[in-house]
Amino acid sequence: MLAFLAVLGPGIITSNVDNDAGGITTYSLAGANFGYTLLWSLIPITLVLIIVQEMCARMGVVTGKGLADLIRENYGVKITFLMMTALFFVNLGNTISEFAGIAASCEIFGVSKFLSVPLCAMAVWLLVVKGTYKSVEKVFLVACVFYITYIFSGFLAKPDWAEVIPQTFKPAFQFRSFAYLTMLMGLVGTTIAPWMQFYLQASVVEKGVSLENYKYSRADVVVGSFVVNFVAFFIIVACAATIFKAGIHVETAKDAAMALAPLAGKYCASLFAFGLLNASLFAASILPLSTAYFICEAFGWESGVNKKFREAPHFYSIYTGTIVFSAGLVLLPKFPLIKAMYISQVINGILLPFVLIFMLLLINKRELMGGYINSRFFNIVSWVTVLALLGLSVGMLVTL
Repeated sequence: MLAFLAVLGPGIITSNVDNDAGGITTYSLAGANFGYTLLWSLIPITLVLIIVQEMCARMGVVTGKGLADLIRENYGVKITFLMMTALFFVNLGNTISEFAGIAASCEIFGVSKFLSVPLCAMAVWLLVVKGTYKSVEKVFLVACVFYITYIFSGFLAKPDWAEVIPQTFKPAFQFRSFAYLTMLMGLVGTTIAPWMQFYLQASVVEKGVSLENYKYSRADVVVGSFVVNFVAFFIIVACAATIFKAGIHVETAKDAAMALAPLAGKYCASLFAFGLLNASLFAASILPLSTAYFICEAFGWESGVNKKFREAPHFYSIYTGTIVFSAGLVLLPKFPLIKAMYISQVINGILLPFVLIFMLLLINKRELMGGYINSRFFNIVSWVTVLALLGLSVGMLVTL
């Protein structure tokens, strides 16, 4: 148990951060617009998330290098540059959505975004720039606990469990609906986002997990993958049981929280809004950190929370610039925040199969991984996932 607690962190933190403002918006819209019909997708998504995250953690432990590092060393600077450019802009969209989530949740409690966004931006910047990896990780682990508010919200919404349970285990795939396919891609993209793989592997490397303790790191990944989808389940249920049943149109997680008040009570709405604030603040720290990690790895620059500003100037400059730009954009009037939040999750889903292809090629290199290459089962599930995601992308284009 002590060994597990010592290794605990990267898996649970990475997975929970994925329930960010964009993720909560996507889950809320899934429940509000499609009822319980998308609950079934969380089961295969959980399985795939466990396998994908386990591969990243294993590569980090065995090679001692981040994912961007390995892609650059094995496939060259040009391919790495193209992938990092795409990831940078998607991550920027995701980070903007986090500050939009901070603004929206604070407005529910009567706090102006012109006060909440700058204060929160300063707080997350100080946390990482002035902290160490251990201190930052402890804060992130505490933030994970507050996701329990969504579980309470799900029960307070009083869903019909006789309707919920069957639809959780019965796929209701709508092949010809562009809206359904886009939402499904959004669910995949927000739960198994490309940035997660880069951040998780970099965290495992910086934490210094040894091969002897790898089994505990694997348990950390499994627990995190289960918890993130368990929370997502209750977000969808809360919105499906109330907003979908009432036929109310919502566009954001803020709208969902406001709509829950008359339908499920003020406590349900307040818990939902508090969860959005916690998730947005949490992810506003991690996403710029992820961006800084994979860009520095791609170009061979020094990186890491344990290093001082003068030791890793590129790392901290990218982290600072991402926060300042994203927070500043949210304060602008008439910026299409909702579209940025939702579209960024869909693009995550489209970009994911290409990241997975590189991961699969790397983890099956025996000269790189030794005896820790993928099993046949992992390879089959991973390649099926790649093909399924590519199929979803084609399906979206065809139905569009």
